[in-house]
Amino acid sequence: MRLIDLNGFLAQAAAPQTAPSSQPQQPGWMAFAPMVLLVVVVYFILIRPQQQRAKQQARLIAELKSGDKVVTSSGIVGVVITVKDRTVSLRSMDAKMEVTKASVTEILAGDAAVES
Repeated sequence: MRLIDLNGFLAQAAAPQTAPSSQPQQPGWMAFAPMVLLVVVVYFILIRPQQQRAKQQARLIAELKSGDKVVTSSGIVGVVITVKDRTVSLRSMDAKMEVTKASVTEILAGDAAVES
């Protein structure tokens, strides 16, 4: 018997009869419940904390003023001299540098000590 003949023979075979299920059928929306639950969990574990950190960083940048002691993302500790639109001038020991506002991660001392 050749393989082609076997395929045709199997295709004509009737599907086995199954007994009616005694378990009730689930509603259609129950199939999507695990996916919806997964989306909610991902939102509360990943997305929401990131949004809160972004709001806190924006608040920290808005509160920057001259005289605040700050830490940058690279670990430089300095005192704010001037605050411009996008940059901040810092004095650290004998060095004066200009860094972006986004690189300021923490205010150590000043009127409002805020941590990001």
